[in-house]
Amino acid sequence: MTLRAGVADSLSLIPDARSMMHRVGDLVVWPSITSWPGGLGFFAPLTPSNIPMRDAKRKQKSEVSIIGAGRLGTTLAVALAGRGYSIRSLVARRLQSARKAASLLDADAQVLAAKQLRSLVPADVFLITVPDDQIPDLAAALSEVRFDADRPLTALHTSGALASDVLAPLREKGWHTGSIHPLMSVSGTRDGEASLRGAFWSVEGDRSALRLGKEIVQDLGGKSFSIRSRDKPLYHAAAVMVSGNVTALFDVALEMLADCGLDRKTARSILLPLIASTVRNLETKDPAQALTGTFSRGDVATVKRHLDALKNNDVRDLYRILGNRSLQLADLDEGLARRIRKVLLTGLQD
Repeated sequence: MTLRAGVADSLSLIPDARSMMHRVGDLVVWPSITSWPGGLGFFAPLTPSNIPMRDAKRKQKSEVSIIGAGRLGTTLAVALAGRGYSIRSLVARRLQSARKAASLLDADAQVLAAKQLRSLVPADVFLITVPDDQIPDLAAALSEVRFDADRPLTALHTSGALASDVLAPLREKGWHTGSIHPLMSVSGTRDGEASLRGAFWSVEGDRSALRLGKEIVQDLGGKSFSIRSRDKPLYHAAAVMVSGNVTALFDVALEMLADCGLDRKTARSILLPLIASTVRNLETKDPAQALTGTFSRGDVATVKRHLDALKNNDVRDLYRILGNRSLQLADLDEGLARRIRKVLLTGLQD
């Protein structure tokens, strides 16, 4: 679109507007006025809300250092870098691991082995992604590092079971402390940003750490929620029940089908669609309504046949425990439920 020079001179008083046009004789070419936010038209008023801001004027992302360049740490580094965060340092137990993580980034980052922690450069936030039992010692070691920083630093660990109080040595030195834990399984790092998008994160800590943690989660395309710090172990146990323990339960089922003569590959192909259908039911229904199969029907004879077929005592006990839970969900006549409980307890049928 072209504007007469007089109109253009008025608009050029606004620096960001001036940067968008160029002159051709006494005309000014305005390439994008028709697509300007708010539909400016020709005489639309210019306000701070509809003038595109230069990158330098947008809020700058925090500088991040990641201590623990394993699967989660590396995934976070790749994802945060993709969202405009500057990755200042990557620390791993072995220098080679830190270098491998850094090779996935488009910008240079300081790489250190754990024993070189005192050489860390300052950053706005330090993400601690090491195993849970290493966090207390790491927090103590990090609290001894002297940074030339003109503002309080922030440390966020990613443990699901530990609260932010494990970072007490840093808090005592004036740091803001908190935790952010993704409720997802991280198995690879190449597609880090995509794997974190849509995940739920538990976020807790002091007010400043909480704000920064939620900001990071939002930038990663996730959703945050907060619980009481003292409830972190219970929260994490719930996560293990539907993640790690479901995987273990799947492995038990594979062994059972192996005893039927099927190889593991075939058994996996058979069981995976069953798990998928169960998840689909749970996406739209409460567990009581999603429950299907033997216990929802109250099939006493089938429960006894199952127990007779289970020769492994541990697996039989597991079946009994989960069976009793299924009975709590099933909408059965109390008399029928009592008969099934007796079979689960004694293996005998009336």
